Amino acid sequence: MQESLTIVKIGGNVIDDENHLHEFLKSFAGIRGKKILVHGGGKIATSIGHQLNIEPDYVDGRRITDDKTMDLVTMVYAGLINKKLVAVLQSLNCQSIGITGADASLIPAVKRPVKEVDFGWVGDPDSKKIPVDRWEIFFQNAWIPVVAPITHDERGNLLNTNADTIASTLAIALATKYLVSLVFCFEKDGVLSDAKDDSTVLNSLDWTKYNQLKETDKLVEGILPKLKNAFEAKQKGVASVVVGNSSKLTELISGNSGTKILINP
Repeated sequence: MQESLTIVKIGGNVIDDENHLHEFLKSFAGIRGKKILVHGGGKIATSIGHQLNIEPDYVDGRRITDDKTMDLVTMVYAGLINKKLVAVLQSLNCQSIGITGADASLIPAVKRPVKEVDFGWVGDPDSKKIPVDRWEIFFQNAWIPVVAPITHDERGNLLNTNADTIASTLAIALATKYLVSLVFCFEKDGVLSDAKDDSTVLNSLDWTKYNQLKETDKLVEGILPKLKNAFEAKQKGVASVVVGNSSKLTELISGNSGTKILINP
């Protein structure tokens, strides 16, 4: 029988609010068994970038990562945010260890090819290249990985990688050995059937319903990449995938909150 593993991804809206973040981390520390925390932090990177005269450049909501921006996100994600999360978790007796995908080549990636847009130093990881045996070392020592969204191309270059994609890729890779539950946390109670009405939370979402909502412009643009990663994870063997409110982490894990991602029958 496979052991259980919980992978939780949090974004900038949680990290930006100190009180909310501390409550979230208390809930995360209380999760039993093996677990991984994946974090983003784009808003903080943008704020610090303004102070350093590094202005963000976006195409379709995705950050262009030039040389200066790559330095910026490495400092903010892998340094400031990652170590703050680790420090708080340690204070909660949660033996966490902060890492990036470059460490021990835990998450190799490929620089995104230039097509209509040159995204710069943006990386796309491949679940088949994740060294599962190295991740198992963390679990064998009861360490909890806290993963910053920085990967590398195996040629000496760091890459900026979407945190939702990292969470999904890790979940798919580790599902070969563990019964993985993947939780995407954000500020809403789940996926809304009407983006303008917070009361329209869907208990579940399959691919057919997703396409219906997308075609009728019921989904906000920002949630589309998250859902793409969520569906990919579910389709490739992840046992449970849920999207919901970071303030309800315990309920999300128990299945009593959020939107469950389903595969069409």
